[in-house]
Amino acid sequence: MAAAPALSAQRYWRDNLYPYVFYSTVDGLGAAFHYGRTSPLSFVERPEPSYASLSLDAGASTRGSRFVVADAQAPAWWAGWRARLTLVAARDNRLGYYGLGNDAPYFADSVRLAGAYFYRVSRTRLMARATVQRRLVGPIRILVGGTLARTNFRVLPGSSVFRRDLATGTVDPGTVPFTDKVVRAGVVLDTRDNEVDPHAGVFVEALFASGTGYTRRTGHARLHVHPLQKLVVAGRLGAEGMGGTPPLAALQEMESSERPFGAVGGYRSLRGYYDGRFAGPGKLIGGLEARYALLWIPSLVEVKLVAFYDAGRVFGPGEAVRLTTTGLHRAGGAEVAVRLLRNSLIVIGYGRGREGGQVLFGTSWSY
Repeated sequence: MAAAPALSAQRYWRDNLYPYVFYSTVDGLGAAFHYGRTSPLSFVERPEPSYASLSLDAGASTRGSRFVVADAQAPAWWAGWRARLTLVAARDNRLGYYGLGNDAPYFADSVRLAGAYFYRVSRTRLMARATVQRRLVGPIRILVGGTLARTNFRVLPGSSVFRRDLATGTVDPGTVPFTDKVVRAGVVLDTRDNEVDPHAGVFVEALFASGTGYTRRTGHARLHVHPLQKLVVAGRLGAEGMGGTPPLAALQEMESSERPFGAVGGYRSLRGYYDGRFAGPGKLIGGLEARYALLWIPSLVEVKLVAFYDAGRVFGPGEAVRLTTTGLHRAGGAEVAVRLLRNSLIVIGYGRGREGGQVLFGTSWSY
């Protein structure tokens, strides 16, 4: 692979401030504002979205969820280096909790009989996360990072699966609340032509993390191909195994070199299922999607129609994480995506699995 072109010395900062609305099946309608300060790359042909950026997002939903996220990134400020610091204070007031394991059941009648919160729990989190990456050779980077997080769960009114599992010890009461101290290291191979909206390239990461009382090993691969001018086909395969005694707060997430995400279930892992639908120490996720540009003006705007298929499952304690079609939960759906300039992307869609459907909203691709 050819060496990256030298970075221009002409750097400046651009500010933006705007409100926005969002919607999800779980949280309902929400409103937020975004402040960003970005040092753009202008028309330099590089995959990074900017030299550096600072952002602050804050919002709340009609069902009691709220968040404040401060994010500082420097993907191209220093040649060969990239760094990121993220601070999060959030409450997910209607997070899904269905029990542990790949066969955790869902019965629509339970919601009608026991109340709307039967499969819900309120989760609050304070988190500080830092990552530094260094280009080793060509498209290969090594990374190190750390996270300090405080997670608590609040039982919602009425009968619920979480209330039952907390009382029986299936969820260890000693880990509610839970303070997690994590160190991680890994290797990343990245040949994407654009990090926000790739048309071609691969992204592969292999990570190891050690948290409070547990370890985590994660592998993730994404492929983007561009067979026709207006068509991009994307695929992903990811797996994760955890050792030790991971608490619920850690079981509900999958590690990434960028930011951890909810798995298995939700926009980033299994569209068409609620966030947190399946929880376990082992995770397997996969997906395939076709993105066709209805409007295609390179470097300015693209409007895409997307068809996708997702699959995933979790593995219980002692089970080996393996590539298998047995026990997979599957979903499919469609999205409309709009990209403006280099680094603004909005995705709206609908996904459906065997338990119903979900409205989808994202400010990045699912993968």
